[in-house]
Amino acid sequence: MVKVLLLGASGLVGGELLRLLRLDARIAAIIAPTRQPLPLMNKLINSQSEDISALLKTFNQPVDLVFCCLGTTRKQAGSQAAFRKVDYRLVVETGETGRRLGAHHMLVVSAMGAKANSWLFYNRTKGEMEQALSQQGWPQLTIFRPSMLTGIRATPRLMEGLSAPLFKFFPKRWRAIAGKEVAQAMLQQAFSANHNGTVIIESDAMQPVHKVANKSFKE
Repeated sequence: MVKVLLLGASGLVGGELLRLLRLDARIAAIIAPTRQPLPLMNKLINSQSEDISALLKTFNQPVDLVFCCLGTTRKQAGSQAAFRKVDYRLVVETGETGRRLGAHHMLVVSAMGAKANSWLFYNRTKGEMEQALSQQGWPQLTIFRPSMLTGIRATPRLMEGLSAPLFKFFPKRWRAIAGKEVAQAMLQQAFSANHNGTVIIESDAMQPVHKVANKSFKE
């Protein structure tokens, strides 16, 4: 039976993934720290704190898999520094925690266009996050780069709502993708991936999840 650490369980992709993990007979326990309490449910171990970084340091229960679905926007965070604290620092700390707890595979949501040397702050932050995780020595690291996400969020994002309908006319790689499709792809890869090192899965390869293609590998 598999124990997992899940960050971002209250978000769009993380919430869908939590639902899938609870229904999966292979999963024994889901450790999912959040700032606000989640509803009581089977398999879920939910600790709450405004300081997730500090909370991660207290964890000592071994886990097998790490799922990280953290992500915010500069507008929601309030500043570039606050955005980076979540989308870079907290994600990297999640990876460090997973390694300390003995996990062999980390699966993380990044973003299309992530590039460490991008002139765009958002893309650069995501790229630097990917780079930092790849240097943690994971036996397996799977990075998901979805296009614009669709689905019901606790806090709606105006630009997603306005732009998503337009993305259906784009080539498949750039089309908007449902949060549940990303979650399904993450769960599938958690139990089917046989790669060593880092693999990046682009948005079109998550639609549908049973046909995973267009992957770039880095050993």
